[in-house]
Amino acid sequence: MLADPAVSQTSMCSYWLSPVCGVLESPSMDDHQDSSLVVGVGLCDSAPLLWRLQDLKTVRSLGLVGALLGSLPRTPRQNQRLGRPLLLLPEEEKLLRDEEAAGALPGQNQDVGGVELQRRFEEDQQRSFEEQSVLALEDRKSALLRAMTSSHTGESALRRRLEALDHSFTFPQSAMAVQLSTARAGLSYCPEARAHLQANWPIREQNSPRSDARCQVFRDLRGRGFFLTSAGKFGGDFLVYPGDPLRFHAHFIAVCLMLDESVCLLDVLAVARLGSNVKKTVLLCSP
Repeated sequence: MLADPAVSQTSMCSYWLSPVCGVLESPSMDDHQDSSLVVGVGLCDSAPLLWRLQDLKTVRSLGLVGALLGSLPRTPRQNQRLGRPLLLLPEEEKLLRDEEAAGALPGQNQDVGGVELQRRFEEDQQRSFEEQSVLALEDRKSALLRAMTSSHTGESALRRRLEALDHSFTFPQSAMAVQLSTARAGLSYCPEARAHLQANWPIREQNSPRSDARCQVFRDLRGRGFFLTSAGKFGGDFLVYPGDPLRFHAHFIAVCLMLDESVCLLDVLAVARLGSNVKKTVLLCSP
């Protein structure tokens, strides 16, 4: 076995690359998972999305990365840092399903308690509008008093102007300041809803030799302690990290192939050159 110096220098554990079979090996890891954790997967067309903060924490604790798609409330006009929802890879979704750690949220229960939350939101908005209307009227009266006092206007005229302002003042809905709550997620569900997710709700199936090969490779590499993300930008199937992607760069590009699949030599040379240019080792993986 030949040790890869790039991996052994930066990772906490030791990993080896076999030049014969092209298989990564690593020390076995302890997979102690809480069977009570059930991830609620919301399907948007055919895309598996995670919306709830607890679900994101759960899949991260299982070593699944996914990709954030949403914008942040305080900085919506940028794409450097993204937020929920989290898009899962098909292989990550299948791994959760096989481990009985995920359930598809049924359409009518995508947002548990959503009607009650909407009613509370509308009541809060109406109460805030009324409070801001009173404050805006007081502010307008204060401005009028300052202006008429400086011009030495009589008390009777001032009283008439204030009474007219009381009757004619309107505060437009569009001028209302809206508070965006960033401290509380507002997306949670009760134990009954979590138990509801434990039912065997159907999640989309992908039955094809190609997808089966990708899933088996994903499961094998994840079982060896590696983190995987999509490698579409690098011409492969997965980027393979020796640890959390927030702390490590990817060291490998995994290309999944069928055992009986013929590969053009030029394609092998092209992906090898690409891996060399981005300083990553290319893995040809077969189940």
